[in-house]
Amino acid sequence: MSGFVAGLCVAVLPLLAAGFWLGRRTARPESLGGLGTPVEHATFQTLHTASLAAPPLRAGLTEETARKSARRLRSLLGTDALCLTDDTHVLAWDGVGGHHRAEVMERLTGPLETGRGEAFPLTCDAPDCPVRWAVVAPLTVDDRVHGALVACAPRESAVLVRAAGEVARWVSVQLELADLDQSRTRLIEAEIKALRAQISPHFIFNSLAVIASFVRTDPERARELLLEFADFTRYSFRRHGDFTTLADELHAIDHYLALVRARFGDRLSVTLQIAPEVLPVALPFLCLQPLVENAVKHGLEGKADKCHISITAQDTGAEALVVIEDDGAGMDPDLLRRILAGEVSPSGGIGLSNVDDRLRQVYGDDYGLVIETAVGAGMKVTARLPKYQPGVHSAGRLTRE
Repeated sequence: MSGFVAGLCVAVLPLLAAGFWLGRRTARPESLGGLGTPVEHATFQTLHTASLAAPPLRAGLTEETARKSARRLRSLLGTDALCLTDDTHVLAWDGVGGHHRAEVMERLTGPLETGRGEAFPLTCDAPDCPVRWAVVAPLTVDDRVHGALVACAPRESAVLVRAAGEVARWVSVQLELADLDQSRTRLIEAEIKALRAQISPHFIFNSLAVIASFVRTDPERARELLLEFADFTRYSFRRHGDFTTLADELHAIDHYLALVRARFGDRLSVTLQIAPEVLPVALPFLCLQPLVENAVKHGLEGKADKCHISITAQDTGAEALVVIEDDGAGMDPDLLRRILAGEVSPSGGIGLSNVDDRLRQVYGDDYGLVIETAVGAGMKVTARLPKYQPGVHSAGRLTRE
């Protein structure tokens, strides 16, 4: 995180300097609509233009993102032409002099290999072509050159060389953020695959054994349980989307509990209190079912007593508050802390730490699980789910085929 903040500072400070330089160039004595001095007005315009160029770049360096951001970047530098390249070809050219594309790419070999900026004259037979000089500033992410920003002007300018380098550094920070976003997405996808892989084999074997036990004595009951098992596994191994709705997650929990009740009978009782208004809330896929499975495991397995599990979901305004509580064996708080910290692996099944990590990745560190437990005192797990979070959208409800 400290590296990210440092990178952000590196990105913003050059823009402020560029704004000051641009203000000196564009200062006018007339009124600026209450925005302050000419320098302050120019700084505001520079930051505003940068904010418009940033979103496309946060998706990575492609022809589409380069095309959307090139005009804004050219406005930042005030040049006649600007192009963005990857390591093989021009992705976007904005402004005049597009016939210099091939020449620019030929001259990029050195800067792309060394990661150092360069300025060189352009050869052109067109008498009306206004660009005669090019400044190359490499775009780097994690010390690897991904492409270049090339600014073209009528003449050589030391100021343009410096400004192009600063803007290229800012673009590189945006690309680094895009790379982090992609890494985060890959991490979430990997963790979902891990969740699927960790679905307790004991639960699968026990469920199939219970279904088999009813085949002769109660075929209709066996058929119902087989459908419950099919619906639960279909939901668990679905392929579309990283997020689901609270309604779908609770529906999967209902299938899971039907199979558990078939095995444990009246030893298990479950109470649900769900506020209807929170059912459409989107949340990470397979986020609550593991908590219920944990409650069943610690509440029933390894003991002969009955167990009660309560599941509540309340509307608290901007958030949905979900609480899963059992009166089972509980856990040593210190052991729980070590499990959540990754120092100790959970004993089979999907761990609480996996769910806690995913909630923090999606919503931030303030939204991790809150767990209250003690040996012999059961366990209470609370999850806060924002009703709205950028990028968190359900892929739609599954239906039985």
